[in-house]
Amino acid sequence: MDKFIVHGGVRLTGSVAISGAKNASLALMPACLLTNGALTLKNTPNNRDLGTMSRLLGSMGVGMSLEGDMLTLDSTSITSYEAPYEHVKQMRASIYVLGPLIARYGEARVSLPGGCNFGPRPVDLHLKGLEKLGAEIDVTGGYIIAKCPRLQGAHFHFDISSVGASVNILSAAVLARGQTTLTNVAIEPEVTNLALMLEQMGAKISGIGTTTLEIEGVDSLNPVVASTIPDRIEAATFMLVAAMTRGDVTLTHVIPEHLDAVTQKLIDTGALVDVSDDTIRVRMLETPEAVDITASIYPGFPTDTQAQWAAYMLTAQGASRIRDTIYPTRFGYVPELQRLGAHIETGEGYCVVKGNNKLTGATVMSSDLRASASLVMAGLVAQGTTEILRVYHLDRGYEKLESKLGALGAVIERHPTEDY
Repeated sequence: MDKFIVHGGVRLTGSVAISGAKNASLALMPACLLTNGALTLKNTPNNRDLGTMSRLLGSMGVGMSLEGDMLTLDSTSITSYEAPYEHVKQMRASIYVLGPLIARYGEARVSLPGGCNFGPRPVDLHLKGLEKLGAEIDVTGGYIIAKCPRLQGAHFHFDISSVGASVNILSAAVLARGQTTLTNVAIEPEVTNLALMLEQMGAKISGIGTTTLEIEGVDSLNPVVASTIPDRIEAATFMLVAAMTRGDVTLTHVIPEHLDAVTQKLIDTGALVDVSDDTIRVRMLETPEAVDITASIYPGFPTDTQAQWAAYMLTAQGASRIRDTIYPTRFGYVPELQRLGAHIETGEGYCVVKGNNKLTGATVMSSDLRASASLVMAGLVAQGTTEILRVYHLDRGYEKLESKLGALGAVIERHPTEDY
């Protein structure tokens, strides 16, 4: 297990290339189970979660190779329809294999998932959607057991907008017999990325990018070469850390419209943001103004960026209120930021960050992926040295974060530790 040593007080400048989106890759990879042959994904990030999904698919017989950012997955010789606990416990997105398995092979045995611990995230919608398509489902011994010789098209309404459930039910419906209508579908870019790839593979989908999808089932899909979208959460993190350090940073390989909510809030704080086709430049010349945010479903402010926003607001003038309507208990990072000197008060579903904090380096511990990023950001502006333990959380979703920050001038080191 590793830790970071972060030395504060450096203004970040330069250019950074944003990697492919972790969350999109995790939705695209299981789609290899829907076709016979080699599916190739370009712009694939190399992080801990991608390794977990690779091992899971490998345990089922999927052959794969990664050359640079080009990932090839070949499902020709599937040997198992089971996603075992040893893999699934590490990452919630492992449940994405459920839809493709039942759609193509007629059966699946998938462990109930794990992942970051910041509140309940039930899988009820995944199961209800598959049952609506005709699957017989039993949950026993910690496993989801699903069977159906051939799924049947149906109408299914998502009671809440769920990225995970949208990914799973869409992946299943493309091979169901007849027409499926899905309403209140999540419109996050990661869902759209999947829908466009499925369409490229031969699926018949209308309404892509909207909350209603009409799907005409097909008998088979073809392997293709597709691309993973840039990671909007990694991009948002670098945008905020640029402003937080009073820096001047240009992000390349981005899709700016995916970041509209973050960009506007950043501008509201006083940052200078210049946007082109695939780059975003962020400069901050003065003390930022405190700005409230409410994390909500896309195109709202992303829940995966609210911890980073809290860290940024520690340097602002005034107090900012941060609410999360998706995961109201996602404030586990607050006690660790307080160890650095942060003045933050928490309530039910929100926290209030009081700005102009004088942060001082200390030893802190990561609790989840995005909380880890907030601690790194705080360490970059704290006086002295900050030691961040358990950065394996951070490694789940960021590719070589310390190297990218180092190229911008940050002084950050990775060291092994015996901490567990």
